[in-house]
Amino acid sequence: MSGKMPGVLRVTWHPLQTILRGLNCRIASVTKMHRKTYERMYPTIVVLPDGSSINIKYHEPRHIIKLPLNLATLTEAERKLRLLARKPKTVIKMEEDIDDDGFDAKRYLKFVKK
Repeated sequence: MSGKMPGVLRVTWHPLQTILRGLNCRIASVTKMHRKTYERMYPTIVVLPDGSSINIKYHEPRHIIKLPLNLATLTEAERKLRLLARKPKTVIKMEEDIDDDGFDAKRYLKFVKK
């Protein structure tokens, strides 16, 4: 076929290597669209460091953008709380000695059917 096929991209790296990639509406529904720039602006929520949020139009399809908090502007107590919240929590395992808990199985023998 010497004519061009509509909706097909021909990529050639070497004369012996040719890849045909079908560009149609089904490709975008299976994976994300591989574009460096998007044609339209998308509504996005920006969450500011103080917790307030604003609605903007962003060039990539994102739902929420959270801006980072500047730790230099916080007080020393707030900075320590933030840094402690980032550290992984230690799990405390409590083992109880249940050898002598006062349970007497003989008291319940009257409920057992023979």
